Amino acid sequence: MAIVVGGPRPVIPLAVYVYADKEITRPYFAHVHAPGGIQVTRHHPPVEGQDLTDHATFHPGIWLAFGDIDGQDYWRLKARARHDRFVEAPKATAGQGTFTVQNSYCREDDPDQIVCQETCRYTVSLDPRGYLLVCDSLFRSPERPFAFGDQEEMGLGVRVATPIAVKSGGTISDAMGRVNEKQIWGHAARWCDYSGVVDGRRVGILVMPDPANFRPSRFHARDYGLLAANPFGQKVFGDAEASRVPVRAGELFRLRFGVLLHANPADRQFDPPAAYEAYVRQLSGLPRPAP
Repeated sequence: MAIVVGGPRPVIPLAVYVYADKEITRPYFAHVHAPGGIQVTRHHPPVEGQDLTDHATFHPGIWLAFGDIDGQDYWRLKARARHDRFVEAPKATAGQGTFTVQNSYCREDDPDQIVCQETCRYTVSLDPRGYLLVCDSLFRSPERPFAFGDQEEMGLGVRVATPIAVKSGGTISDAMGRVNEKQIWGHAARWCDYSGVVDGRRVGILVMPDPANFRPSRFHARDYGLLAANPFGQKVFGDAEASRVPVRAGELFRLRFGVLLHANPADRQFDPPAAYEAYVRQLSGLPRPAP
């Protein structure tokens, strides 16, 4: 499903939402663009000789995935997060578009057994600083409890376009003033930005966990182009105690993340703190997804 925003012709889709893929067994956004039509996620699939080609299926663009829910691995595609239906069909108003999906997280050894279900409402908004994508998920299991485990690969992930990667001259920065993998990996921050210069413009992806999430997110940041906001990993990032986040049967567990796709002339400074504050203000006006 292509997501298109208004602008000059020819129209370039902001992104493609893929909910059925023979190889990648979880939904994702691919071919994601910032204003001006500059692609800010890696080509999917990666282009040999043009892209870094590692993790060709694990890192398709922007996705929500978990390396451990009740021992099931959805990040590495061992178990399937199945798209069931559109709860709300895509619709657009002035400056904003939304759609809501239901996904079932299946067991690897028995795909008919469901660990939990997710209702996710996606909102795409035109923002003075770029395009804002908000992913708002409710998880629940009506019959049995489940738990999120402790791994690096948990939460909202993005794979940036190869020219933006630190290895190609890009920069990762966070709200605490840290830069790049060596300083940022495993640390919590309100936001983390991955950006670089493409065609004379500084473009990037600003990842902003909702401050109302159950725990601040640590960032699994890699110089080769991966950035993941992970509120679950604790021991894996250096704490003594392993995290286990249980969800009781019938209980709703909410996660929300914002992703700002931004582009500026190379000589104009992008202001992540101001973008973050605007994002937080906007969250209060977004409806909660219906379970």
